[in-house]
Parts: sequence; C-alpha cells; structure tokens
Amino acid sequence: MTGRRRSSWAEAREVLCVRLDSVGDVVMTGPAMRALREALPGRRITLLTSPSGARAGELLPFVDEVLSYEAPWMKAAGARSSPAPEERLIAQLRERWIDAAAIFTVYSQSPLPAALTCHLAGIPLRLAHCRENPYGLLTDWVAEPEPDELVRHEVRRQLDLVATVGARVEDERLSLAVPPAAHERVAAILAQLGLDGARRWTVVHPGSTASSRRYPPESYVEVCAELSERHDVGILFTGDETERELVDSIRAQLGPDVPSLAGQLELPELAALLSAAPLLVAGNTGPVHLAAAVGTPVVDLYALTNPQHVPWGVPNRVLFKDVPCRWCYKSRCPEGHHRCLRGVMPAEVTSAAVELLEGKHRFVQEAFREALPWQTPRPSE
Repeated sequence: MTGRRRSSWAEAREVLCVRLDSVGDVVMTGPAMRALREALPGRRITLLTSPSGARAGELLPFVDEVLSYEAPWMKAAGARSSPAPEERLIAQLRERWIDAAAIFTVYSQSPLPAALTCHLAGIPLRLAHCRENPYGLLTDWVAEPEPDELVRHEVRRQLDLVATVGARVEDERLSLAVPPAAHERVAAILAQLGLDGARRWTVVHPGSTASSRRYPPESYVEVCAELSERHDVGILFTGDETERELVDSIRAQLGPDVPSLAGQLELPELAALLSAAPLLVAGNTGPVHLAAAVGTPVVDLYALTNPQHVPWGVPNRVLFKDVPCRWCYKSRCPEGHHRCLRGVMPAEVTSAAVELLEGKHRFVQEAFREALPWQTPRPSE
C-alpha cells in the first residue's frame, strides 16, 4: 500500500491499536477503540494483539483488521531465540502505511517495546501512558498516574488515554458482534437441553487461568446444589478444554444430569451462549467481560488481586471477603489461604444469583465501591 501518512491525530485515517493482553483485556479496550473509530469518518482501525486476544478482536464491530503477535516482552510469551517474528511484524506494519498508533497497557506494563516497534515501522504518531520519559519513542506521552495518584477501571483508563487526542464517545458500554452461525449453534444446543426460552437458569464458569482467582470447587458444588434444589435454577457449565477436568469434578458431586459445554465452544459461541443466558456466575475472568459486552448480568466472585476488572455497565454483584493482603496482583495467592474468595459463603452467592434472576439489579457492591476511586457505569435505559 502507498499513501501519505498524516501528521496529526485529527487527520489520521489508518490507526493501529496495540493491546497485547488476553480476551478480557481486549474486550475492555473496546470502548476506547470505538472512540478512536468514531472520531473521524472513514477511519480504519487495525488491532495488534496476542493470539488469545485476537479471538476477541475478531468480534469487535469497530475493528477492521486483527493482527496476531506474541510479544516477547509480555508475560505469556516464552524466550525468543530469533528476532525474525519482530522483523516480520515491522514489515507487516510498514506495508499498511499506518498514520497513528495507540498503545494500551495496564499500569504495570511498559509501552516502550511496542512504541519502538511502531517507530521502526514508520508510524509517525504514537500514543501511550508511560512512567519514564519516553523521549522520541512517543509523540503523545501521557504521564502514568497509577497507582500513586489514582486507580481506574480498565475501561476508564483506556478511554481517558484516547481522550487526550480528541477521541471521545457517548456510548461507553462494551460490545461484541456475534456471528449468526454462533447464535444458531447455541440455539440448537439450548433447545436440546430444554433451556431455550427458560428464564431461571445460569451459566456457571468455575475456571480461570490464574489459580488466585478461582472460587473453591467445593463451594461451587454447594452453590449449584442450592440454586438447583431450592430455587429451581438450571445450571449449565462452561470452560475451555483445560478446565474440563475441573468442571467434571464439580459435576460428579451434583449428579450426571447437570450439563456441561466445557471444551465444546469456540469464543463466538461462548459469547452467543452468554447473550442467551439470564445470568453468569464466574470468577474474575474473560467470560465476565464477554457477558458484560452482550448485556448479561453477572455474579462475580472477585478475588482481590487487582481492583480494575469488575463487570462494566451491566447489573452485577461483586462478591469478596476483604483481606489485609488485597491488591496483591499475583496469579497465585502469595499467602496461600485464598481468604478473599474462601471467605465468600455459598449462601451469599446463591442469594446474589437469585436476586439478579428476579430482576433485583445491583451494581458494584457498596463495600467494594467505597474502596475504589471509580464506579462502573449503569446501562442505558
């Protein structure tokens, strides 16, 4: 491709959004990417993300193209013995004649490796939060205020970033465009399970990539048994292939008739299932943000590893036990006791689930809200 690169954000027609994290992070960056897209008629958005993030990026209606790249400076990547992947990426970006790049990070990440990549690809405008002085690597440097000055929800953090270059949007909700084929397959599954048209059932997603964010399996057993036996609530388990054993261990204590789709759904189908479900019960993991993006209420068993990822813009109950070691930012509980989750009684979970199923909508739990400088938005009426 040939063309003239623009010298200002107001003119930039080809914009690269860099978000090298996973599914939930990409979904939560959606409103900021929509703001960039809508800031200039005809603007084109390319998303550069991780292999797992690419699955979510393909469902974002305001993203025109998704590039998958496993960055060696990210936590999930292994050691790199050759710069060939970086050379290929830079060549790919050069071919697209991109005018500007917005680099989205959490505050513990440095944007500078991505900024250098974009610089080497000839992208003239480069925007990011950065703690240290980036000198020429960023043309639009937003000083990093977190966590010393404030801590924001992940969605708000990225919206604030793009607002510095004039990109704002009235609709700050998460959103996904789920393919019709995914809806059709899920509709057939629900019909087979007798859940199509039912009002009192919930998806239960007990897994998480981080062990520190998993509610105990034995507590899930109690929750599901009480929902089913005392409240006549149908249960449908989900999880990826690596979580099938966990799901089956919980089902084994509930009885063989409790259905599971663990390991059976692609990401678009999981989003379609959540859009059809009256409720999701899960820990702080990607499906929570998929549910929020399709408008499904959430009971979020929220480990106090970090405060930025509660459900955004949908009715929810955020359940946790406050602990002195909160906000540890660890994938494994450093204290070994998991009290921020183990302290949540199953009766609290079932009560929250029934309230949401009955339309008694609440948002972030008051104790959680009071501990934080931000609030999640309420959905539009």
